[in-house]
Amino acid sequence: MNIHEYQGKELLAQYGVAIPAGHAALSVEEAVAAARRLPGPLYVVKAQIHAGGRGKGKFRELGADAKGGVRLAKSLAEVEAHASEMLGNTLVTIQTGEHGKQVNRLYVTDGVDIAKEYYLSMLVDRKTGRIAIIASTEGGMDIEEVAHATPEKIMTITVDPAEGFQPHHGRAVAFALKLKGDLNKQAQVLTRQIFDAFVAKDCAMLEINPLVESKDGKLLVLDTKMSFDSNALYRHPDVVALRDETEEDPAEIEASKYDLAYIKLDGDIGCMVNGAGLAMATMDIIKLNGAFPANFLDVGGGASKEKVTAAFKIILSDPAVKGILVNIFGGIMKCDIIAEGIVAAAKEVQLSVPLVVRLEGTNVELGKQILEGSGLPIVSADDLGDAARKIVAEVKKAA
Repeated sequence: MNIHEYQGKELLAQYGVAIPAGHAALSVEEAVAAARRLPGPLYVVKAQIHAGGRGKGKFRELGADAKGGVRLAKSLAEVEAHASEMLGNTLVTIQTGEHGKQVNRLYVTDGVDIAKEYYLSMLVDRKTGRIAIIASTEGGMDIEEVAHATPEKIMTITVDPAEGFQPHHGRAVAFALKLKGDLNKQAQVLTRQIFDAFVAKDCAMLEINPLVESKDGKLLVLDTKMSFDSNALYRHPDVVALRDETEEDPAEIEASKYDLAYIKLDGDIGCMVNGAGLAMATMDIIKLNGAFPANFLDVGGGASKEKVTAAFKIILSDPAVKGILVNIFGGIMKCDIIAEGIVAAAKEVQLSVPLVVRLEGTNVELGKQILEGSGLPIVSADDLGDAARKIVAEVKKAA
């Protein structure tokens, strides 16, 4: 789960992290009111979407010459003008893709006189089983290019969970940022603060870019992104309350209600699979046969009739879907039960696109008999390769 920049800053402030003053706004009037509450005379108006690259992004409705989603304002009139242009329009960035995201809220902050920009982030390194702290002296909008062209400028410090955060970790970050004197001490304290927030809130990723040194010698968090481990959200109702469903795909929201793992993709063959690894293999073999998957959808181990029906409805809500491939291994759930669910679901949603089903596991022959005797145009497959070839052929035939 992701949250907005202003929400992340509010969480970090609870741990003592230094944040420039700022206020969220849902309207032009609220944006101007937010600016009035700030010292000024320099303000920053920032579009709030769940995507990076806002500063270099472009608003689709405003033309190629329009400013991006992060703008400076030297007066309340400029704040009003920027807010009027941003709210309700679509911001396209390198991370949103060509579809972009509609800006529904803004964050108006106090301007900062910046002397230097840095990069600092934390994430769970699943390879080492540790929290990785990533630091660079080259913060700002071009951090991706830094990682590509000069990776030696990015340092990684790992924290053993058994040991926990120690003073030497803070010193390592401060020296990686090449900070001296009081700034070095500030960096050590800051690193400990964001580490505490990362662990306490079960974050999956916490990124500060840029972390800035102001001309009066303070380290400030100018922008932050936070995402959380969805499996730990039950422990954090305060974090769940920050969820902005307008930033999420409606189909993904619907899938979460049925405990389905669903991610929309750009292809035209819908996939319904049980197990993440099997789902990935299914998408790969579709591509190997010259087509592209329309989604990742894992129904999990307990593929009940209700889950299967919901999955069909979600897949078919995508108008790009021209066919569906069901690939189920019946271990915990028997194949005959799965087949009954598929038949019932296909009848309920009045399936109108080709459907290929590959079943394997407990009671597989009985499951295939149920599919064949359903009276529905369901194509049965013997194995995954056969299933992929058949669904690609069926989609081409129907085109």
